[in-house]
Amino acid sequence: KKTAHTIIYSAILLTGVNLLLRLVGMGFQVYLSSRTGAAGIGLLQLVLAVTGLFFTLGSAGIRTCSMYLTAEELGRKRLQGVRAVLTGCSRYSLVCSAAMGILLWHFAPLLSVRWIGDLAAAPSLRLYALSLPVRCMEGVLTGFFTAANRIRALVAVQFLEQGCAIAVTSLLLARWAGTDAGRSCLAVTAGSCGAAGLSLLALAMLCRGKASSAGKVRQRPPYGRIFPIALPLAVADGLRSGLGAVEHLIIPKRLSLFAGTVNALADYGVIHGMVFPVLMFPAAILFSLSELLVPELSRCAAVGSRERVRYLARRSLRLALLFGLAAGGVLFAGAEALGELLFHEPMAGTYLRLYAPFVPMLYLDAVVDAMCKGLGQQKASARYNVLTTFLDVAFLWLLLPRFGLAGYYFSFAVTHLVNFALSLRRLTIASGTRPAWSDALRASLCAVFACAVTALLPPRAGLTGILLPGSFCLVLLCLTWGLLRVVSGEDLMWLKKLAVERR
Repeated sequence: KKTAHTIIYSAILLTGVNLLLRLVGMGFQVYLSSRTGAAGIGLLQLVLAVTGLFFTLGSAGIRTCSMYLTAEELGRKRLQGVRAVLTGCSRYSLVCSAAMGILLWHFAPLLSVRWIGDLAAAPSLRLYALSLPVRCMEGVLTGFFTAANRIRALVAVQFLEQGCAIAVTSLLLARWAGTDAGRSCLAVTAGSCGAAGLSLLALAMLCRGKASSAGKVRQRPPYGRIFPIALPLAVADGLRSGLGAVEHLIIPKRLSLFAGTVNALADYGVIHGMVFPVLMFPAAILFSLSELLVPELSRCAAVGSRERVRYLARRSLRLALLFGLAAGGVLFAGAEALGELLFHEPMAGTYLRLYAPFVPMLYLDAVVDAMCKGLGQQKASARYNVLTTFLDVAFLWLLLPRFGLAGYYFSFAVTHLVNFALSLRRLTIASGTRPAWSDALRASLCAVFACAVTALLPPRAGLTGILLPGSFCLVLLCLTWGLLRVVSGEDLMWLKKLAVERR
């Protein structure tokens, strides 16, 4: 009971921290957009796509490997084994990350010109290359702290890292970068690199006390256990990250070939740097359910409790759909005022309203993926992600020059729908449950009705333009759900029971 309560408490704590950090990150994104504009945000997103790819290749699955093997050694109370695991994972990480850092440093100018399309990105890439071993070593220790359930220490370090990144970046933006897009990217990279170094130092100092209790007996690093776990993860993550990076990098290039495009980089920056962060912000609340479901479903599957698995799957799908419909309705109702208030960019509100109808599917997909992981369907989820990313790249390559952002919208809709359908099918097979299609249809029709009525309200600017239509849509949605018996008190009681039943 104590262990179960600790798992739930840790998941809720991490989710609350994640929500707070996302809120801080959102505010900082707004600040960046005001300093650099949509084109600067677009350039930063492209730099992040390239650095994200090299980070995935450099880490080579080591964080998950460190977490898994550490948990195994701690479960068997072998502290010497923990030290050996951390030593082996650290050496593996240093070799892989150093190799990727050298490659990134060497090819930074070529990547900036040929991939990103702006030589001003080269200094940011080279600075990131220098910090790559630090970041990957941080992943090793993060995996250790997660496995050891030292969540409070991890949370404190995350706050320290976020605060350092924001402070350094803000100082460089105010005193040195100005409105120059290249310098702004370098300022963001410098802040991130400095924060990563501070985070690694803090984790290492916190880790020393635990490591010193392992005694003086040293074991050889278990490379025979590290490689079989890390290398397959490295291949799968590298392939998925590579396709994702290609997807991001070809958007402005192919979009610029469309006759109606004025500034492809600015359009890309508006969608990926402004609209999508706002679109996915409420999902941080839903991730608490996802974090709870993974260990719970794993435990139920291990003991053969099929009825419990089906019950959890049905309930989770239902609540995720309702939350997604509510969040999507509020975002749809206040989209234009929200985009103008946050980013002072008229197109941000327009695109936010255009993509808001996808919110229920995106949020549902996150919960479905979590349940698939809990039921041991990770390989299937990885296959689906690679397949749909490949389809997305093909669609973008073909459609963007002909149809512009309309082609991007079509590609986004089709590939995410395919991914969700495949994942949902896999969940129904693994859990033995069938979605309640009639309830989903009624709930969705209520949401369409609420949004349609809210759209008749006169538009307002500022905070009133967000709160008034958003509240009206939410109240109307809840009323129609109650009248049609879509929502009952049993749903709310289930959430409460899930959080406190094992206290």
